[in-house]
Amino acid sequence: MSQPLWVPSDERIENSNMMRFMRQVNDKFNQEFSRYHDLYQWSVDNIEEFWPELFETSGLICSARYTSVLSEHVMPGARWFEGARLNFAENLLRYRDDRPAIVHWREDSPPEYLNYRELYQKVAACAAGLKRLGVEAGDRVVGYLPNIPETVIAMLATTSLGALWSSCSPDFGAQGVYDRFGQIEPKILIVADGYRYQGKVFGLRDRISKLRESIGSVEKVIVINVVETGFPDINDSALPWESLLEGRETEMTFHQAPFDQPVYIMYSSGTTGKPKCIVHGAGGTLLQHWKEQALHTDMSRDDVLFYYTTCGWMMWNWLVSGLQIGATIFLYDGSPGYPSLETFWRAIEQEKVTVFGTSPKFLSICQKQGLEPGKSHDMSSLKTILSTGSPLSAENFRWVYDKVKSDLQLSSISGGTDIVSCFMLGNPVLPVYSEEIQSRGLGMKVETFDEHGKSVSGEIGELVCSAPFPSMPVSFWNDPDGSKYRAAYFEKYPGIWCHGDFIKITEHDGVIVYGRSDATLNPGGVRIGTAEIYGPVEALDQVTDSVVVGQKWKGDLRIVLFVVLRNGLKLDEKLIGKIKSAIRKSATARHVPPLILQVKDIPRTISGKKVEIAVTRMIHGQQVTNREALSNPEALDEYKDIPELA
Repeated sequence: MSQPLWVPSDERIENSNMMRFMRQVNDKFNQEFSRYHDLYQWSVDNIEEFWPELFETSGLICSARYTSVLSEHVMPGARWFEGARLNFAENLLRYRDDRPAIVHWREDSPPEYLNYRELYQKVAACAAGLKRLGVEAGDRVVGYLPNIPETVIAMLATTSLGALWSSCSPDFGAQGVYDRFGQIEPKILIVADGYRYQGKVFGLRDRISKLRESIGSVEKVIVINVVETGFPDINDSALPWESLLEGRETEMTFHQAPFDQPVYIMYSSGTTGKPKCIVHGAGGTLLQHWKEQALHTDMSRDDVLFYYTTCGWMMWNWLVSGLQIGATIFLYDGSPGYPSLETFWRAIEQEKVTVFGTSPKFLSICQKQGLEPGKSHDMSSLKTILSTGSPLSAENFRWVYDKVKSDLQLSSISGGTDIVSCFMLGNPVLPVYSEEIQSRGLGMKVETFDEHGKSVSGEIGELVCSAPFPSMPVSFWNDPDGSKYRAAYFEKYPGIWCHGDFIKITEHDGVIVYGRSDATLNPGGVRIGTAEIYGPVEALDQVTDSVVVGQKWKGDLRIVLFVVLRNGLKLDEKLIGKIKSAIRKSATARHVPPLILQVKDIPRTISGKKVEIAVTRMIHGQQVTNREALSNPEALDEYKDIPELA
C-alpha cells in the first residue's frame, strides 16, 4: 500500500467541521462512527436521514418548512423537500456585518474591498433597479461580464427577485454568447464595456451591438464601465450600471419559492453542437455547496476563498457560494501569468488566503518555471489547495508538497456543470495520496460500473451515481418532455446517473479519474484513460501541453499523441523515445502511442478543458460545428491535414 503525502494532525481532525458533524450524527442516530468511510456509507444508505440532517446543520433559511424529504425515490423525477419555501440570494446574504465579503484584484488596478453590510446594500439597490425595469420571478437576466464584484451583485439581485441568472465571460465570441443566451430569451443583458487580459485592453462594443440585435427578447442593456472605452452606441435600450443602483433602498423583500426553484442556467461545452442549457435549483445548489465548503473543505467565517475562474465556468458559482458560509471570497479578473506567475502567490500572502483553487496546468507551469512559492512568499495562511479541470499528476502533488507547503491539504475535486458541484472531493480528516481524490462526497452514492453494468471496486469503469441527490438539474431549457435530459444521463443505465467519466475507487476508498469515458481509448479492446498518458508526458520538462486521441486504423484503433514543446525545441527520435519510455514506465506498453506528433497548440474550451473529441473529429475529416465554445478555435486547424496520419 502506498504511503500518504500528507496526514492531518489529530488536532486538525478533532476541530474540523466534518468531525463535529460526525459526532452530531452519532448522538442523534445512536451511531458510533469514528471513520469517514462509516459516515459516508451511512449517508448514502440513508439519504432520507442524511439530507435533512444536512439541511438543519446548514441553517438553510426558509419561510416555510418542508413536509416531505423525498417524495419519489427515482432518477430522474426525485423531488426533494416539498413544501419548503426559500430564496437563494437570502441565504447568501445571511450575514450583514462589517466583516469582509469580497476582495477583488484585477490587472493594473488597486484592490477593491466590500464588507457584508456594503454588499447587502448594493444588492438591495440593484434589485430595486431591476424591479423598476420590470424583472419578475421566472425572467432571465444574463451577464456578459468579467469576474468583478458587480457580477456577484447582479446575480444576487436577480435571484432575490426569483429571476434566473446566467453568465458568460467576455472572452466568449458573440456567436458563442448568442448560442447560449439566445436559447433562454433573457429580458435584461448586463455587459462590460471591455476587459483586461495579459496587460491588454479588449473592447466589447461591436460584440455587444451584435448581441443586442440578435437576441430579440432583450428589453434593456446595462453597461458597466470596466476599461472605460466609452459608452457603447447600442440604442436607447442601453443604461449605465450606475442608473440601476441610484435608488436608496436599504432593505429587501426576497421572493420565496419552492426548494427546487430555478436559479441558474448553465451550459454544456457545446463543442459538437449547440450547448445544452442546464437549469439548476436553488435548494439543491445551496445544500451541496454548503456541504462541500463547510464539511469537505472545512471552511468557516475566518476563511478567505480564492478560486481562479471566469464567470462562464461553474467554479464561479461555487466560489460565490462561499458567501453562504460567511467567508471572504477573493475575485481575480485577468491572466494568471500577468505580470508574472508570482501574482497568485503574492495574492495569497497579501490577502491571507486560506483556500486556493486552481488547475493542474497552472501548477505544472509554475513547476516548470522553477517557482518555489514556499520560499519566495509567506504561505502561512494557506491550509488547502483545491484543483479541478483535469486530474492532478504525481508531479503536481510532489511539487506542491516540496515547493509550496508541506503541511497542506491538497484536494483534487471532480464533478461538473451538470450538477454544479462535486461527486468526489477533498476531506480534512483523511490522508492525501498521490494522484487520488481523497473521498466520495457525503450523500453521493458514487460507484464504478464495468462494461457489463456491474458495480466493481479497484477496477476502472464508468462513474455512476445510483441514488438521487438534490443538485441534479431541475431540467434542460426547452426540453418539455425531458427527453434531452434523460438521454444525457440515464440512457446507458436507466434510473442511474451516468456521468461520463472513467474512474477507479482505490484501496484507500479514494478515487482516480482517468478522463472522459467518451474519450476513452480502446486499442485492441483494451480500455485506456487519457489521464494515464497525460500524467507522465506532461511531467517531462520538454513538454508544455499535450492531447491524446484514438485514430481508426487498419480495422482497429491506434493511439496518437500530439505534444506542444518548450520554445525552440523540435520533436526528434531521441525525445520521442523519451516520451514513450516515460509512458511505458508509468503505465504499460499498451499505453505507448505508436504515433507522436508536434503541434503548436492544444485546443481547449473556455474553461480550459482539452477537447479530445473535437481533435478526433478533425483527424477523421469531420467538422467541428461549434468552434465558439473554444478559447482558441484556430488551434483546431492544425489537426486537419497532418500527413503522418494517412
